[in-house]
Amino acid sequence: MNNLKKVGLTALAGSLAAISANAAEMSVSGASVLTYTSEDSSETTGNPFGMKTNIGFTASGEVNGYTVSYMQTTADQFAGMSSARLSVDMGDMGTIAFDQGSGSGLGTIDDKTPTAAEEIWDGLDGLTVGGLVGATGASGVINYVNTISDVTFNGAYRKGAGTKNADGASSGAAADNANAWDFALTGTGDMAGLEGVSWGTGYGEVDGGTGQGSGISTSKHMTVFANYSMGPATFGYQISDIDQGAAGAADERTNAWGLAVNVNENLSISYGEREVEFNATSTGTDVTENGEGIAVAYTMGSMKIAGNMNEVSDNNGTAASNDSMTEIAVSFAF
Repeated sequence: MNNLKKVGLTALAGSLAAISANAAEMSVSGASVLTYTSEDSSETTGNPFGMKTNIGFTASGEVNGYTVSYMQTTADQFAGMSSARLSVDMGDMGTIAFDQGSGSGLGTIDDKTPTAAEEIWDGLDGLTVGGLVGATGASGVINYVNTISDVTFNGAYRKGAGTKNADGASSGAAADNANAWDFALTGTGDMAGLEGVSWGTGYGEVDGGTGQGSGISTSKHMTVFANYSMGPATFGYQISDIDQGAAGAADERTNAWGLAVNVNENLSISYGEREVEFNATSTGTDVTENGEGIAVAYTMGSMKIAGNMNEVSDNNGTAASNDSMTEIAVSFAF
């Protein structure tokens, strides 16, 4: 009987897809990026040249009075899905979506300091951990977005581990208790008469069972940022905090700032710094990671040339662990 129900639902889903396809508008976009990357003297660069190609598909149509949209991005090869998102726009009630990698909740504001190209931690070892908030991640996430009085709420919920499950699949029982939720609030200073100001804040929690061991309490993430634009220049500052909730794990306190300037309509440059304080346990020693980066970008129509130099000391809370990276990228959008 269960098999008969499954066949029936599959047939119904197929018929709905056919109806939606007739009403939907689909577009295809893409980009190709050629990079030259140089690692520091402690690492082996080898062949410094690389390339990434992205193909994006978006479709939107009306289903039962609601606008249903779908997006999928494939990176490097057609066999792999990098990210996808299925969303339903309910008008004044907001938009609800299922996110498989496009970005939701607190993760959408993990680093909002202004930059001309990549973030100042991009390409450095271990920096995807230190100081970057986001409880739910962006895979297998239910996302809700709504804007009221110029303030946008972006909330996310994850059941169990954050994985990109195929239909009819599950991530397994090992991380059943790793539920997570978070949200981000963003807006501008226009309502208060503060032109040029944009701001955001957010909070999130991850339940125990996150793979860090047994008996772990809740992990908590929070951040707040503000950016101010005046003429061609934008200055931003951001503070973040991660309470790991695990015995022996170092909590993280991050302070970061960035300044970006549009020299003209084609050329932009930026510089930024950040500190991540790793608060060790009572038996350890606190370590402060210091990072900085400079970036430049020049745009000519659909072609962009960008470069950035990033470096860090006491990387990821490990004393005397330093790293640096230089990258030049040429990208074409089509």
